[in-house]
Amino acid sequence: MQFEVKKCLRMLSIQYSTTLCIRAALIGLLSVKPSRNLFLFIIHRFNQGMALLEVSGSSSHSGIGSQFGSKRTQFVDRPSHYSFGTKSQEFAVPVGVDPSAFLKSCRSDDGLSIDLNHGTTTLAFKFRHGVIVAVDSRASAGRYIDTKEANKVIEINPYLLGTMSGSAADCQYWERLLAKECRLYQLRNKQRISVSAASKLLSNMMIGYRGMGLSMGSMICGWDKKGPGLYYVDNNGTRLSGQMFSTGCGNSYAYGVIDSGYREDMTVEEAYELGRRGIAHATHRDAYSGGVVNLYHMKEDGWIKVCKEDVSDLIHQYRKGMF
Repeated sequence: MQFEVKKCLRMLSIQYSTTLCIRAALIGLLSVKPSRNLFLFIIHRFNQGMALLEVSGSSSHSGIGSQFGSKRTQFVDRPSHYSFGTKSQEFAVPVGVDPSAFLKSCRSDDGLSIDLNHGTTTLAFKFRHGVIVAVDSRASAGRYIDTKEANKVIEINPYLLGTMSGSAADCQYWERLLAKECRLYQLRNKQRISVSAASKLLSNMMIGYRGMGLSMGSMICGWDKKGPGLYYVDNNGTRLSGQMFSTGCGNSYAYGVIDSGYREDMTVEEAYELGRRGIAHATHRDAYSGGVVNLYHMKEDGWIKVCKEDVSDLIHQYRKGMF
């Protein structure tokens, strides 16, 4: 009999929430010799398992029958509240874990704190010939400079760009997920997603995880049937449309340059120069920005990468006129 019980244990699913009560009952068979009270003992162990399920927070209807009657996983196929796809994006966490409370405790003054501040400077502005996007390339963690070669522009598709500021991991994950959803939209509807819809999609994603410690400030830039579009989206779900935006800890320095030189009727070369100047000025004054300037131009037929120039060289060129 013990051999048969062990065989049953191997065949059972190892998922904790749906098989705990059955496993508890079968384990009891291994520890007791067969007797006339064996049935009562099994019932007792079964009740213990059910009580443990209730304490762990699992619902009774998630149960045993569904576990063995179907091979479907806990990720149910259904349209989510933010996704155009059929698969809901879910993160598996232990029952009872509250990510928001954990991150708040890490930010507290008592004990070791996690520094979630990341330095960067990104800017974007619309003008007569499209949208200019300029970013620096320094990635830092507190006082430590991780790299000077980070590309802070996510190329979503040939007509959409997204910038990164905040946590690099958060920005990369969510904007690449946005790129996937935009591609699925295009395949289903036989047309490109609009800039407004793409930014709204990202905003809805962020609202679903508000208060869970995400750190992201992104500008979604593109060109659709309505012309050039520029939106700002952050980790709280804030979504704003405007003519110009700058994010990161160096944004106040970049705004000073952009505000003084911006005109709606600029030529293409004047717009390129203004974008380079804004990032160069910010990296000169902000300790957490630096590296190179990556400059993009969003046009009616798609984006192009204009240049990748070292900010030190640009500062030397501008020194006489700027500083």
